Amino acid sequence: MSELKSYIGRIFENNVQKLVISKPASKQSEFKKITVNLMPKFYQIAKYTEKQVFHENITADKIAERCFEIMDGSFQQFNAWSDEKEAYITVSKKGKVFYKEKKLSSSVTCPAKVEHNRKKQYLLPEGEIIEPLVDMGIFTKEGKVVQSMYDKYKQINRFIEIIDDSIRQQDYKKLNIIDFGCGKSYLTFIVYYYLTEIKKIDATIIGLDLKKDVIEKCNKAAEKYGYKNLRFELGDINGYKCPFDVDMVITLHACDTATDFALYNAINWNAKMIFSVPCCQHELNSQIETDNLSILTRYGIIQERFSALLTDSIRGNLLEYCGYKTQLLEFIDFAHTPKNILIRAMLKQNPTKASKEKALCEVQKAIEEFNVNPTLYKLLVK
Repeated sequence: MSELKSYIGRIFENNVQKLVISKPASKQSEFKKITVNLMPKFYQIAKYTEKQVFHENITADKIAERCFEIMDGSFQQFNAWSDEKEAYITVSKKGKVFYKEKKLSSSVTCPAKVEHNRKKQYLLPEGEIIEPLVDMGIFTKEGKVVQSMYDKYKQINRFIEIIDDSIRQQDYKKLNIIDFGCGKSYLTFIVYYYLTEIKKIDATIIGLDLKKDVIEKCNKAAEKYGYKNLRFELGDINGYKCPFDVDMVITLHACDTATDFALYNAINWNAKMIFSVPCCQHELNSQIETDNLSILTRYGIIQERFSALLTDSIRGNLLEYCGYKTQLLEFIDFAHTPKNILIRAMLKQNPTKASKEKALCEVQKAIEEFNVNPTLYKLLVK
């Protein structure tokens, strides 16, 4: 084991929070600086060129080896901060390695902790030039968040976090994705960017919408960004013929029963992952009647909100009935909008018959109690 590798391994015996690899050994080096930050479940490497930054996520058990690969022969300085220490490695032009460390005094705090206390570390961090975010007015041309768009920035990151959490353990090399009712597609572009540029996954995404002018504008934007495997098509959610085996279906704010048709298509395609943010759940609100629980329909605003919750509960159970592990997650803070539920469904390998039957039975009892006839139930069961 080389001296450099030994020192880097020694550093990572401590709880490293942040490190900086700097001083390129050659003026022709592509990357001018490398930073590594401890995220909740992995280390995120940021490699800086003159104009861009490239990200790479590495698990804790592999980070020391990866840092050695980056440093060896390419950089001359390595600074790392753990909970209590700062460690330095310098490499002379002749290749001689020097190592020292010092304890952080009580008045000195690890830079990563200072940064973490100041603001949350996002998967789409400030400082990176992400063209779609610049065009949307969320980032400035320098990669800084526009203050008035900070809530939107957090929403986008929250959605990316949910997707990242779902794909992280699967080691996907390729993903085929359909985005139903994509609209102006701000999230479609960001999902494509994150999967291809940060996760290095060979992703193909088709965005589907009914508005011709929106489709044309989105295709021009995809061409501008060089997103060669992202395209947009004019078409209806119901009955869409998909050109490939589908790994992921995204449906954001598809109005009322359009969400049901999107889920139905995703189920028929055996999509591995479904991410759906429902909107305008009017169907059950116009049908709901109950004698035993009439308190839920006495007040208009209560009936409206309960009908929306009942709609998504039924959708969640029907996905379980079809073999999906389903969660209903908070997408954004309730303070911003009451329509803040995201349905995440992951296809199970071997769902039990008993669990599927229980999920369907609960739906049928709800239908009987509230005298409703949900579209997704009609599509799947009747």
